[in-house]
Amino acid sequence: MRYNTLSVDVDDTGIATLQLNRPGQLNAFTVEMANELVDFFTGVNARDDIRAIVVTGSGRAFCAGMDLSVEGNVFGLDETLQPTLADMRERLDDPAIFKGVRDTGGRVTLSIFDCNKPVIAAINGAAVGIGATMTLAMDFRLASDKARIGFVFGRLGIVPEACSSWFLPRIVGLSQALEWTYSADILDAQTALDGGLLKAVLPPEQLLDEACALARRITQNRSPVAVALTRQMMMRNSAQPHPLEAHRVDSLAVFYTSTRDGKEGVQAFREKRPPQFSPSTELPPFCEEWLGRPD
Repeated sequence: MRYNTLSVDVDDTGIATLQLNRPGQLNAFTVEMANELVDFFTGVNARDDIRAIVVTGSGRAFCAGMDLSVEGNVFGLDETLQPTLADMRERLDDPAIFKGVRDTGGRVTLSIFDCNKPVIAAINGAAVGIGATMTLAMDFRLASDKARIGFVFGRLGIVPEACSSWFLPRIVGLSQALEWTYSADILDAQTALDGGLLKAVLPPEQLLDEACALARRITQNRSPVAVALTRQMMMRNSAQPHPLEAHRVDSLAVFYTSTRDGKEGVQAFREKRPPQFSPSTELPPFCEEWLGRPD
């Protein structure tokens, strides 16, 4: 599919480079961009030609936050509504709630959370507001030493969005998450690295190559099914109240992978040849129930 705010390139190793592509506006986030990102991250689960995704920005920014130049409610929300928690529990996909109340950034991060492919952020410049929070659902964040990152919601009189109150404390710890969101400071790349947000800080000319190299290292000669299951197990089980819940899923995942790709992996090891694993779309039967939308 062709997008207006994104560009996608897939190389011959299965690494997709997804660029936020509004360089004249520093890749500022819009409702259209949100919808296109959701479409991509939802659709990519059915694409066996893509093994991992690297997300970066076109031009000199990653994403400068929400586009504040639009008229009316800049977040695209319907100010005539008076939504309640009951609405969010019972009517989440009702068109009025979906379009007029739901946080567009949250819809993006939920689609990244549900993605079965590893996702790596290559933060090449300013990543502010949603430009920062959208990366929290990704597996790794690498940044240029020119990057500047800010959870700046307090400066605008709003609160952190895009499910960041779930993701950010898990990545950097509660105290650090509170400090960064309370202060709304713009962080340089080294500060973000020291705080645990980033995996690495690199010269700008090395950033994308290093991100793609990481993507290949974690996917080449690896079972796409096992990678998909591992990603979802880590994302979901780490938030469970007791390890028994992880044990239930781990047991099913080990059982089913051992009967297919596990056998191929062992045989390939014995025969000293590259394994021929199943495509990522062939997930075990329990996944339809397990990966369904939570109540």
